[in-house]
Amino acid sequence: MRPEALDSLGKSDLIVHAGDIGNPAVLEKLQRLAPVHAIRGNNDQGAWARGLPDRDTLKAGVHKIYVLHNLTELALDPAASGFSVVISGHSHKPAIKTLNNVLYVNPGSAGPRRLALPVTVGTLALWSDRCEASIIQLI
Repeated sequence: MRPEALDSLGKSDLIVHAGDIGNPAVLEKLQRLAPVHAIRGNNDQGAWARGLPDRDTLKAGVHKIYVLHNLTELALDPAASGFSVVISGHSHKPAIKTLNNVLYVNPGSAGPRRLALPVTVGTLALWSDRCEASIIQLI
């Protein structure tokens, strides 16, 4: 676990991991910072990962958040289902976009560098009337 990632997440109220965790020690370190909701990614193998869901839904205030690893496997209409935010991983490419009043966030990857992609984490701020995301480049 990169110290820069832990420092960036240190004041979090909740941590959401969108998969490709790598090993259970990552979750243990994150849980020392804040409650963690994590899903299993395609690279999460072994007994430790079997208990992780492949997708999750969270409620934060008035907002519903849908978490899945691979956005191409999204099998519902988030807007029609009442979600404010969709968080995904898989591509490891940091991205933020809004579509049909739903905020889509891929925080990228804070793990081992992948190809020429930046090393990043994402943050999500929620208010009663809006959601805002940002990408923090670590190195």
